[in-house]
Amino acid sequence: MNELTETVECPLCLGEGKLKRTEVLERLGVGDFARVAQLSAEEAFRLLQQKQGSETQHVWARFETELAQRTAEAEIRHRTELQALSVRNDALNRRVEDSLREIVDLRDRNQELETELSKVARVGRREEMDFAQEARTWAGIWVSEKLPKNGDFLLSYRDASGAPRGPHMLIDVKDKALIAEIDICKLVRDAKERNTPIAILVAKDENQLRQIDRETRFSLNDGIFLLRTARQFLPRDLDVLKPLLESLRLHGSDFFEGNADLTEEVRRTFADLDRIDAELKKATKAVTSASALVSKYRNRLTELCENAVGTKMPAGSEPLAMRSVR
Repeated sequence: MNELTETVECPLCLGEGKLKRTEVLERLGVGDFARVAQLSAEEAFRLLQQKQGSETQHVWARFETELAQRTAEAEIRHRTELQALSVRNDALNRRVEDSLREIVDLRDRNQELETELSKVARVGRREEMDFAQEARTWAGIWVSEKLPKNGDFLLSYRDASGAPRGPHMLIDVKDKALIAEIDICKLVRDAKERNTPIAILVAKDENQLRQIDRETRFSLNDGIFLLRTARQFLPRDLDVLKPLLESLRLHGSDFFEGNADLTEEVRRTFADLDRIDAELKKATKAVTSASALVSKYRNRLTELCENAVGTKMPAGSEPLAMRSVR
């Protein structure tokens, strides 16, 4: 609008006067065109601004729609991940709780095992001490003090002066439900470390010996003569081994390594003694049963006799035995 109202040199009067641009345009007959051009430009700017505003609003609407959609997708994805993490967290919490319960159970079981092992150790030590006290009462037998390792005691016969006479025998005293093979292996290893040619595993009761222990009571294991026995059999077994010990003392272990038949004979001797002992137990049981029956029938006959004496017989009647005599 300012450009239309400003003054310009008039082309008609060659600069002698001054006319406004609108007057010039009117004299030239183009005033309406200028006005139309001005209005067209203004409308164009208005339409352009309106279009740009509409496109801007459309762009912002699309942006907001896309943002809402992306936000919803991210929220759904994060919610899914959160649910998965929550499930994993619950699973981990359950696993932790289970592990804690297992730890508590294991701790309780460990305490129980420690208690049982302590009891077993006390029982074992008591059995060892009881064995040592008993063995020291046997005539001609020497027993060492409790060994710190590699076995429980050393045992041997005494000489005329009362001093221990070689060879020594390594004693391992056991009081457990059943002898295991590891007990045998450990005893043989301990005997080799102590350089004792004879090792004796002594169970508290013969029922603690396995079937293989009963069938092979005496054997040669890795250069060590091994005897498997029980406390009630040991004095008898030592008497059987006495000639073998004397030969070992005089000739060394090489004597028996070259006489396998002698070792086998010793094994058969123990087997025969065990069979004899079993038969004696049967005979003792039979004698005990017979004695019980004799006592039972004696008491019964005594009662019958007492009842017969107390019963009055009718006049003129005689016992059947007296009639038969007549």
